[in-house]
Amino acid sequence: MDLTGKRVAILVEEQYQELEVWYPLYRLREAGATVMTLGTGKKEYKSKLGYPVLADADVHEARAADYHGVVIPGGFAPDFMRRFEGPAKFVREMFQAGKVVAAICHGLWIPASAGILKGLTATCFYAIKDDIVNAGAQYVDREVCVDRNLVSARKPDDLPAFLRETMRLLVQA
Repeated sequence: MDLTGKRVAILVEEQYQELEVWYPLYRLREAGATVMTLGTGKKEYKSKLGYPVLADADVHEARAADYHGVVIPGGFAPDFMRRFEGPAKFVREMFQAGKVVAAICHGLWIPASAGILKGLTATCFYAIKDDIVNAGAQYVDREVCVDRNLVSARKPDDLPAFLRETMRLLVQA
């Protein structure tokens, strides 16, 4: 798939899940997309295993108009992201503008905080199923789920299907 000319943000924070950041980052770049990592104010964030990622920009200064999609990885990072207004605001603006919002594992916490899940069908890591349901989504247990411009997946094993569907929507964006 050719994603030349597409701009995609990946949200990063402390304790991110390694594969859920790096697999999408490299796969999207490999397809020609420009990928920017957006943090919450620091330059460097460490994964659950201590692997660093540098933020290209601050999510609080990001504009939905500048991107075609956003990827929200899991791990413990979404719990840290929820402590700031910027990630949920950015995701809400992206979703409302019809841009691709792709969240995997615990990443669905950010769309929940953004208030965009009501009436949608989504999947996530089973431990946060109740949070997704309480945010108004219908939960399904499958490797990937697409509802409108939201792509969701459960865990790192689902990354190939997650990226396949995310990239399919980005081509159309």
